[in-house]
Amino acid sequence: MRDQSRSSKQLPAPASFMNAQNAVIGVRGRDLLSTLRTLALQGLKQPRHSARHLLALGGQLGRVLLGDAPHAVNPKDTRFADPTWHLNPFYKRSLQAYLAWQKQLALWIDESDLSADDRARARFIATLLGDALSPSNTLLNPLALKELFNSGGASVLKGLNHLAEDLLHNDGMPSQVSKHAFEVGRNLAATPGAVVFRNELLELIQYRPMSEKQHLRPLLIVPPQINKYYIFDLSNDKSFVQYALKNSLQTFIISWRNPDARHREWGLSSYVQALEEAIDVCREITGSKDVNLLGACAGGLTIAALQGHLQAKRQLRKVASATYMVSLLDSQIDSPAMLFADELTLEAAKRRSYQQGVLDGRDMARVFAWMRPNDLIWNYWVNNYLLGKQPPAFDILYWNNDNTRLPAALHGDLIDFFKHNPLTRPGGLEICGTPIDLQKVTVDSFSVAGVNDHITPWDVVYRSTLLLGGKRRFILSNSGHIQSILNPPGNPKSTYSENATLSSDPRAWIYDATQVQGSWWPEWLSWLQERSGEQRDTVVAIGSTRYSPMEAAPGTYVHVR
Repeated sequence: MRDQSRSSKQLPAPASFMNAQNAVIGVRGRDLLSTLRTLALQGLKQPRHSARHLLALGGQLGRVLLGDAPHAVNPKDTRFADPTWHLNPFYKRSLQAYLAWQKQLALWIDESDLSADDRARARFIATLLGDALSPSNTLLNPLALKELFNSGGASVLKGLNHLAEDLLHNDGMPSQVSKHAFEVGRNLAATPGAVVFRNELLELIQYRPMSEKQHLRPLLIVPPQINKYYIFDLSNDKSFVQYALKNSLQTFIISWRNPDARHREWGLSSYVQALEEAIDVCREITGSKDVNLLGACAGGLTIAALQGHLQAKRQLRKVASATYMVSLLDSQIDSPAMLFADELTLEAAKRRSYQQGVLDGRDMARVFAWMRPNDLIWNYWVNNYLLGKQPPAFDILYWNNDNTRLPAALHGDLIDFFKHNPLTRPGGLEICGTPIDLQKVTVDSFSVAGVNDHITPWDVVYRSTLLLGGKRRFILSNSGHIQSILNPPGNPKSTYSENATLSSDPRAWIYDATQVQGSWWPEWLSWLQERSGEQRDTVVAIGSTRYSPMEAAPGTYVHVR
């Protein structure tokens, strides 16, 4: 049902700290220490400024000791949701003292004579320190004390055991998910199918049909090279693959190989060449002259580069349409964390991955975690160590922690992509020896962004859509990065915004957008079915004479650690 109220009233903004750039480039410890030194020197250079704020903090702490509560807690901050923080005099005072210190530190930074960039870096560091020093992260947390008494002290012993396990087996980071509850091929990635083609970089999986009729033109799903492919095939109620199969779409998916140091020379061109091979296999098996492509995140960048390459070779007829999920083609993103990324940082990141041969997915995961520490670190610190509880059994978190590596050459290509923003100009990027001009990629496209996406901010995904030629459609989901992809019908909280007029300004687009109740999946399905050719009786057999089925899905590459 369409809601005619304008979604512009909210004017959503992307999260400010973490995005895809941060994970690819990383943040060096020496750059963080340099900012801390700058802050320390600033305190010495402006003694009166510092003294004024210290006196102000002292005055506020005096009010707090007398029982005053001058600072309100953000209602979305779940760290202090327990009533004890607001009703118990001791906890109330400790919380107010913490909030007073945070506020005064922020004011000290904002009113200093630091440059704008140095202030942004300082605010970023101050936020990280403030989150780490929260009183909720100690054993005096009322939830931890209640669990201590209720368990007769067992929670502390369990918490210490979890801490030891994470120090030994999880690089010292709190575990986000119970890894014993899931198994790939059993209760994840369990849709029937088979590997029908394999090259050095990928396995191509064809799924068994789930409908009496099927469209002639196949759908090829291209996941990101970061994490495993089965984000599209989790549990049955969330499986995008099963949704496509049950709605008469012949469905194939790419399972990327998890590279090691031997594969350091695999760059974006290598992935594009491997994907072109897979497209030709899909065409041969189905008898269709072209395919519908769907790419998510870095997979979207890969299918865009492929189409630019095919266009340069005058072979774009192999692609009928392209769907982009939370994908960046325009790579200009503003983020405080990126203020640490100077030329030396970029070159150091490249050099480090070339020396190792790969960028380890665990390194990227750590960067992501420290960009959102309350959600991705301290939340699990409290649950696992202070409360002594097991981390949750959640399929999305299991997938998110099933990290892969990036080969050094692809890592370098992504760094250059964020540094130079090459796809915004014709010929700015060269793939397999051919210059790429996305305006000449004239296939119809369907793009999806998430309004709360902190990895690929929605306004940048919108700008990316404008780079494409052909008929373009853009939809803004009310979700984050992963939930924008996993958006099955039936969730009463799902909404999306759409505006057929794609203006140059994302703010103008959302001002006139119409909000629609429900999932965007049915809209995409109708759009794709129109581009999937005639329906015919279902061909039950998988593969063809030339490409006979090999291992059953989920294949072999998905199991490589």
